[in-house]
Amino acid sequence: MASATYARDGDVGSLVIDDQPLNLFTLELTHDLIAALEEARRDEPRALVVRAEGKVFTGGVDVHVFDDKTPEQAQEFFDDLLRITHMLEDMPWPVIASVQGLCLTAGFELALACDLIWAAESARFGLVEIVVGLTPAMGGTQRVAERAGPARARELVMSGDLYDAATLERWNVVNRVVPDGELQDVTTKFATRVAAGPTRANAATKQMVRAFLEHGVRGADARVGDIAAPLFATEDLQNAVDTFLEQGPGKATFTGR
Repeated sequence: MASATYARDGDVGSLVIDDQPLNLFTLELTHDLIAALEEARRDEPRALVVRAEGKVFTGGVDVHVFDDKTPEQAQEFFDDLLRITHMLEDMPWPVIASVQGLCLTAGFELALACDLIWAAESARFGLVEIVVGLTPAMGGTQRVAERAGPARARELVMSGDLYDAATLERWNVVNRVVPDGELQDVTTKFATRVAAGPTRANAATKQMVRAFLEHGVRGADARVGDIAAPLFATEDLQNAVDTFLEQGPGKATFTGR
């Protein structure tokens, strides 16, 4: 049985990790994640939730993976991890991480690759690779820096501490903190809401944010025409404009086309 699977309910896809009790990143889980993301990409949902079964989102990488690794073998493993990160970031629809319990090392980096992070109040996050003499290798350091700034990224990684969800919400790493018993319901409701929106426009928003991160404000300004203008050829925009003019705001429905 695969330790990571993809399924779909209506317009919302779910990528589910299930290798309890700790949902550790083994070579098998890494390969299963890649396969599940490839399936999601082919299926084309209008939003994707990344979550895990059990009490723990993931305890991170199984340290056995690093045993007797050469630098060349480690590079191969890191390449696979970064492939997962990039696949998530490149999905042309909103991707939401739903995090409970511990969320460590590669698991935290998996969440950081998502557009948004919804966290249970009891969730605890850490990039704790220093305990084995390593630095995060799935893109976590730079993505904390994107969200919270370089000083916070250095603190989080160099300390090796665990951080509660409320602290990381204050740092702008986590988007929302919700009561433990409501996490899945709240995440699903939000995913359903954004999945019902203009999917192509949501993809354009992701592109615009990426343009800002890579090229700054003026660089993103230069991409507005390339990114936003093609939306005028979509059915969603044309129908929404017509509906707005005929019925007023908030009455349009979207199909993702």
